[in-house]
Amino acid sequence: MAITEKLKKVFVKDTKKINKCLFPAAGYGTRFLPATKAMPKEMLPIVNKPLIQYGVEEALEAGITNMAIVTGRGKRAIEDHFDIAYELESQIKGTDKESLLEDIKAVIDRCVFTYTRQIEMKGLGHAVLTGKPLIGDEPFAVILADDLCFSDNSAVLKQMVDVYEKYGVCVVAVQEVDMEDISKYGVIKGKEVEERIFKVEYMVEKPSKEEAPSNLAVIGRYILIPEIFDILETLPPGKNGEIQLTDALLKLAEKGKVFAYKFKGKRFDCGSVQGFVEATNFFYERMKN
Repeated sequence: MAITEKLKKVFVKDTKKINKCLFPAAGYGTRFLPATKAMPKEMLPIVNKPLIQYGVEEALEAGITNMAIVTGRGKRAIEDHFDIAYELESQIKGTDKESLLEDIKAVIDRCVFTYTRQIEMKGLGHAVLTGKPLIGDEPFAVILADDLCFSDNSAVLKQMVDVYEKYGVCVVAVQEVDMEDISKYGVIKGKEVEERIFKVEYMVEKPSKEEAPSNLAVIGRYILIPEIFDILETLPPGKNGEIQLTDALLKLAEKGKVFAYKFKGKRFDCGSVQGFVEATNFFYERMKN
């Protein structure tokens, strides 16, 4: 029996459908100051659509309609964006501007949005743990909105859901990065069990070039099983004194419960000015064509 068939028999029996997507959105966006002094970084527009809307639309394409958003102080604009704007809609009704709201209205109609606040910024692991009351005891996806992904065929998160449905374990999206940039990422070491799919043996947060176990870096797309919450609740601070999601995933990887998927598509680091400009140019060109 092939190794992939053995793995499927072990994991797939407990697979539950992914119904919720968590968006950690409480960060300050300091790399974009002063623009983000009063505006959430997740609301920065790529052409005419905010970053977080791209993420929600990606989740929708993966068949997920329940969006759980972890916000913080000064993030009210996110909630307002995913709500009806009676005065604006009344003002532009019957004009050529009315069609510009069609996409966001379709998103609002199809999704359920829930929110909670992260009082202190203690790292991505803490942000995910803060979302536990919105998620409950079920597997879920995580999208970091400032990692903007694009694929001509199947959305990156949809590709990951397909992997999860085969194996029923945590799935992290990875891509090859230049070793000069490796210290910006969580990095995995794994055994390839199927094309583009790796069973993770080890992972580390922001290693030096010399310490990195590979050039496969984790980007802002995850599918997590509820066991992650139990680990995060007792996890001590790691790199930079923060609760690191990578450290929690390592504990699950040691039990064989984390796979990495080398996704098909493009990813823009819109948390950086360079990546933000690249994404804007890319989507502007697509809009023209």
